[in-house]
Amino acid sequence: MKIFIIPILFLTSLFCTSTVKAAGTLPLYKLSVSFDIERNLLKGNSTIILPEDAETDIFTGSLRIMAVKLNGRPLELKIKEGRFKIRDKGTLEISYEGVFRAENIKENPENVGVVTGDIISNKGISLTGTWYPFMEGMSYYSLRALIPRDFIAVSEADGIVVTEIGQDREYSFNFPYPVEKIHLIAGRYKEVRESFNGMDICGYFFPEDLSLAKTYIEHTKKYFKLYDELLLKYPYKRFSIVENFLPTGYSMPTFTLLGQDVVRLPFIVETSLGHEILHQWFGNLVYVDYEKGNWSEGLTTYLSDHLYKEQEGKGWEYRKQILIDYESYVIPEKEFPLKDFTGRVDFASKAIGYGKGAMFFHMLKNLIGDDLFYTALKEFIKEKKFQEASWDDLNRVFERASGKNLHWFFDQWLLRTGIISMEIKDAKVEILKGVPTVSFEIIQKEQPFRFDLPVKINTEKGEITEVLHIEKGKEAFEITTKGLPREIIFDGNYNLMRRLSRDEYPPVISRLLGDEKRLLVIPGKEIYADLIEVFKEAGFITKEEKDVKDEDITTSSLLLLGSDSPVLERLFGRFKGSEQGFTFTVKENPLNISKVIAIADGNSKEEINPVSKKIFHYGRYSYLKFEKGQNIDKKIDKTKNGIIVDLYRP
Repeated sequence: MKIFIIPILFLTSLFCTSTVKAAGTLPLYKLSVSFDIERNLLKGNSTIILPEDAETDIFTGSLRIMAVKLNGRPLELKIKEGRFKIRDKGTLEISYEGVFRAENIKENPENVGVVTGDIISNKGISLTGTWYPFMEGMSYYSLRALIPRDFIAVSEADGIVVTEIGQDREYSFNFPYPVEKIHLIAGRYKEVRESFNGMDICGYFFPEDLSLAKTYIEHTKKYFKLYDELLLKYPYKRFSIVENFLPTGYSMPTFTLLGQDVVRLPFIVETSLGHEILHQWFGNLVYVDYEKGNWSEGLTTYLSDHLYKEQEGKGWEYRKQILIDYESYVIPEKEFPLKDFTGRVDFASKAIGYGKGAMFFHMLKNLIGDDLFYTALKEFIKEKKFQEASWDDLNRVFERASGKNLHWFFDQWLLRTGIISMEIKDAKVEILKGVPTVSFEIIQKEQPFRFDLPVKINTEKGEITEVLHIEKGKEAFEITTKGLPREIIFDGNYNLMRRLSRDEYPPVISRLLGDEKRLLVIPGKEIYADLIEVFKEAGFITKEEKDVKDEDITTSSLLLLGSDSPVLERLFGRFKGSEQGFTFTVKENPLNISKVIAIADGNSKEEINPVSKKIFHYGRYSYLKFEKGQNIDKKIDKTKNGIIVDLYRP
């Protein structure tokens, strides 16, 4: 029997110290599992030390519970809707089995990166759901897993001990901190490891993708350097990038789990990788109190995806895209307050939790200043590490750091639905006592928000910038200028969570996907059969070309198939199609500018079928071109930036 340690040390003493301190408050959970890969079978034994005499729900899902003992005495249970209750303290022992096959796995095209279901197969093991009986709340976990020798296993761990037993390997994972749930991944990986700043960075890649490991590890170093300085030093002793045969995009304490197709995309190391690494602080160090709302996704989006664009001088582009997505996907029946966001389930919930959440933190930073913003975040991490935190905790920390009353801000943006909707009226230029003066009114169309509105006035002698404080439904302003004013630009850098004006809102795929009335026009061609099924599953209503009436066009966003569609000719006359490959074009609906017309055009099933589901991933674009399943061109129609008022337009 051989024993070897991955990577640094097995922190037995630290774990014991931590668990002794926690013994009076948090459960101690020892879990051991083994696998029969050919039968897709997991066998497990759980030993849970319950420290308090309180009612506890044990969630079992579809697991088969073989036996349960409490303090050595067998229990007869009534398992209802995948759970049973225990009301006692002491030692709870559960033996169980679970079968996890490929048919358990479900994907949602509106929720890319999230996979429901677990799987045990020759391809590998991916257990991220209910693969062991678990309790709500945090526990201290100790996991041992007997894995086939040709697999390498990964779970939450600061230290790993691996023991060779016959044809298998037993992995002992040590994570000496409280956590809500644990996960287990295993596959025929190749491992690459480097030391960096006192920690180990590990890459677990399939052999065919091993060449990607170096790039991922180098970018991982860059992100840890960034966030160690921006926030606080990474608290764990290892971090792993793990490739998955399922299309996942997850972050757990000490590792991220990325699907193979995602890992191979060249831009992922510049975007999604950093997002998942930042979750090590927000979500995997400071935990989310989901009953009070998920703040983590908005904050992580703001300090990763958005920050990277800001560093390129394109933060305004990212913020504009947030507003486009919100306008496209968040129709009235799908809208809810930011505080009610717990997790992404579709495009609309993502636009609220990730997009509106990111804009919340952007507006907060602008309100209190950069230095105080990051000071507050550092205090938040120090105070709430290894604990659940809520929006209220953030409110308290930011108030303390800034010395300002921020209740109004948190209440306005967390508890209310909707976003700023404003109109500029009666804009004009007058010469008052020889001085050019611009006057205008700001009208809030719905319940007034309180906000600071950036304004830029372009004159013949340069530009003037002002920040106007708005809090009423109707407010009038006058601004004097040194030169003759030409135009006014309101919120040109997209610093506010607001409705876009017509001139700012491009025709993009997200407007088609998010419309409450979406019509798929069926042509007389078989080559579009797969694409039709994909969009029907997404909720599109279908209609034959000959049955489409003007009323259908004026009340719906349409997806037309083929450049020779008679409906397309009625709207735009001749339309040049794709000579080869597959194109997807979105135009403004000429009969109703709040709607769009999309044209999918391909010349064969071989070009159309491989991209039918991919279209959902390209919501921000107005035009796509694919050849042999690969995207070779993508564009966004240009629109104006900011609400622009031409002071000399008739």
